[in-house]
Amino acid sequence: MEVVNYTLILTLQIILIVYDIFVNAFIDLLNPENVIQLVLFVLQDICLLFQLVVLCLEIFNTTTSQAGFISRMMKKFAPCLIVTAIYLTLSVALCGQTLALRWADTSVNVYAHGGFYTIYILQRLWSPIYYYTYKRTAMRLADPIFYKNADWLRRQLSPR
Repeated sequence: MEVVNYTLILTLQIILIVYDIFVNAFIDLLNPENVIQLVLFVLQDICLLFQLVVLCLEIFNTTTSQAGFISRMMKKFAPCLIVTAIYLTLSVALCGQTLALRWADTSVNVYAHGGFYTIYILQRLWSPIYYYTYKRTAMRLADPIFYKNADWLRRQLSPR
C-alpha cells in the first residue's frame, strides 16, 4: 500500500471514531424525536460495523496474512477485535434500550430504570478503552512494515 492509502484509511477511521464520540456525547441533547434518534443510532451502529470490517481488511491485506501467517496477525490484533465486538454489543444494547424506553413517551426519564443505567455505565466506561485500542491498532496497521518484504517475520519464524 502507498502512503496515500494509509493516510486515507486512517483519516476515515478517525472520522468514524469522532462520529461515535459525537453521538455518545450529544444524542440526548440533539433532538428528543424518536425517529431522529433511531437514525443516529443506526448510523452509529453501521459506522461501528464498518470500522470492524475496515480493521479486518487491513489485517488481511498485510504481507504476513497474504503469506499464510494469519494466525500471527490474529494473535497480534485479537485484543482490538474483541474490544470492538464488546463495544458494538454494548452500543446496540444501549440503543435498543434507549429507544424501547422512550418510544411511547419521549419525556420519560430513561436514567431512572436500573437496567438502562447499568448498560449506560458499562458502555460509557468501555468506550475510552475501545477508542484507545482501535486508534492504536489503526496506527500500528498503518506501519509500512506490514506491507513490505517481511524480514522481521522471517526472523520471528526462524528456529532459535
